[in-house]
Amino acid sequence: MVAIHDPMGSAVHADRMDDDVDHPDSEVPERATRRRFAPEYKARILAEYERLGDGEKGALLRREGLYSSLISEWRKQAARGAVEGLGKKRGRRGPDAKDRRIAKLEAENERLRGDLDTKDKVIEVQGKVSALLEELSKSADTEERSKP
Repeated sequence: MVAIHDPMGSAVHADRMDDDVDHPDSEVPERATRRRFAPEYKARILAEYERLGDGEKGALLRREGLYSSLISEWRKQAARGAVEGLGKKRGRRGPDAKDRRIAKLEAENERLRGDLDTKDKVIEVQGKVSALLEELSKSADTEERSKP
């Protein structure tokens, strides 16, 4: 049996911790979500952070639930383009209107080609049915004439 010591010095046995595995901590979300900050909020926090002394900066970060790395990133964004830079989204840009239009037209073109193929097959079958009925009609006429 493995004993794990907590900071208070008492031993906790590993077999008793198995109960915790069945019941996950309800405080922790199952899937983390990325936080998003408005450009105005970033600018306000950045200005307030710059105004404060060293001891007060940490208090601001704790109060707002932020990390110093965010402040560094926001400073870079602000240097690139003031408030516009703070609002810039990360990652790939989505397709522009022209690309969306092309994709939509290509999909419609493909759908119409499929419809055309189906209609061509229907017309072909109708032609064969018409020819068959015509032959049957001719053979029925010749049989009636041959009977006295």
